[in-house]
Amino acid sequence: MNTTGHEANTYELDALIVGAGFGGIYSLYKLRNELGLNVQTIDRAAGVGGTWFWNQYPGALSDSESHVYQYSFDRDLYNDTNWGTKFVTQPEILAYLNGVVDRYDLRKDIRLETSMTSATFDDRAGTWTVATDKGDTIICRFLITGLGLLSAINKPDFPGADDFKGEIVHTGAWPTDLDLTGKRVGVIGNGSTGGQVITAVAKVAGHLTSFQRTPQYSVPAGNRAWTAEELQAQKDNFEENWNQVKTSSVAMGFVESEVEMFSVSAEERERIFEAAWQNGGGFRFMFETFCDIATNPEANEEAAKFIRRKIGEIVHDPETARKLTPTDLYARRPLCDSGLYETFNQPNVSLVSIKENPIVELTEAGVKTADGVIHELDVLICATGFDAVDGNYKRIDIRGRNNELLRDHWVDGPTSYLGMATSGFPNMFMILGPNGPFTNLPPSIETQVEWIAGAIGYLAPKSGAWLEVRPETESEWTDICADIADQTLFPKAASWIFGANIPGKKRTVMFYLGGIAAYREILDSEAAEGYPGFVSHVSEPALV
Repeated sequence: MNTTGHEANTYELDALIVGAGFGGIYSLYKLRNELGLNVQTIDRAAGVGGTWFWNQYPGALSDSESHVYQYSFDRDLYNDTNWGTKFVTQPEILAYLNGVVDRYDLRKDIRLETSMTSATFDDRAGTWTVATDKGDTIICRFLITGLGLLSAINKPDFPGADDFKGEIVHTGAWPTDLDLTGKRVGVIGNGSTGGQVITAVAKVAGHLTSFQRTPQYSVPAGNRAWTAEELQAQKDNFEENWNQVKTSSVAMGFVESEVEMFSVSAEERERIFEAAWQNGGGFRFMFETFCDIATNPEANEEAAKFIRRKIGEIVHDPETARKLTPTDLYARRPLCDSGLYETFNQPNVSLVSIKENPIVELTEAGVKTADGVIHELDVLICATGFDAVDGNYKRIDIRGRNNELLRDHWVDGPTSYLGMATSGFPNMFMILGPNGPFTNLPPSIETQVEWIAGAIGYLAPKSGAWLEVRPETESEWTDICADIADQTLFPKAASWIFGANIPGKKRTVMFYLGGIAAYREILDSEAAEGYPGFVSHVSEPALV
């Protein structure tokens, strides 16, 4: 239904891209600037940037190092990008993405504040018909969805929420005019986002209360300024550095360890861990120290014990330290922070374990816990994450061949082939769809966009042609992803990586954990062999 006053129109395009984050921006560049296609991008946001547009909360920071948290497709762009710190802040990333859009003159083909409300595949015409919330209809051969891995917000529904006289906000939809100075602030959630918010807001809040469900393992980020020599070396070693990224596992810009935990002495283990702690970086601590932390329970426990000991040394109050100290596996997404545990030594910061003392309801004054205490608040921040990977897809009416609804296709859990295509939905290519690689995201995004552009370049000259994943191919890929995940410890921890953060959501594998190098080899083989994992519907080339 069009409620905007905008005159509804029908557009015909070669391709429609949904989403203007890292993936959508690069897709527009590839399809329009390189393939010469008639293509547009739509995004529900008021600006480009995807997750970095929405997540403008205090303390928002990349946890991939800045020299690999950017595009690599254009060396001149890389040379002209001068991020001066090891990790890069949200405002800097958003400015960077806006700069990329303007550098390649992409803005004229991006329509903001426009949402896809439905998409239906026409079996006879081989086209997609997309409806928007502006009342427009877009008919296109290729539908590229960059809806965001972490964008469908998960906001708890607490009893009494309507009674609360303060303000409730989610980090994934942050109001930029919110001033927390001197306020009584509650933060629910203590994952990557929660840790960043707690650390930043505690510096300005009158009082901050952290409502913690699950203690987390976190190591220092070690954020610092790059030296002039380091910055120049990154630029001078462009090819070597990016080749290392693309032939690694996690694509984080460092060489992953091949040393097993118990192949060295206890003293050497301590030295390696301490050096990693001082250097900083969550992925470095898990993957650059030893090669078996994510696969060997005994090795994992050694790493966990080191972090637990550090928490005990940092946090002054023994009871607070106890609540902050995890006892389970060190097997969630590796976290790093800018002084999280130190923050709980501040007199204006308190911690409530809602596993031990659950939230009962919200009242006019604040949060009431099971012990009867009302924690008076002015602002309640929900750092409660997202319905990851498939959340945004399930909220839209997307129908493939034979009018099959995508959420019905995924009723037993989201599936795909290569994280980019799903059977029954021809010529729909997902960026960071289910069972894509679990890595630093910009290199994975570039890898996927380039493969999608190659597939579209293969199809575009052939009138009415489409590619559709074979059901057995999709099933085999799901089994591969599950088999690889089961060789690690990650499935044994309750994590958003497997959907465990959403009440009632089925636990299922949602990532390919085999590393970006192996993933790229699979993609190259699929394309080189003429897309054997797909059914190809091809007619004669169109007359020119």
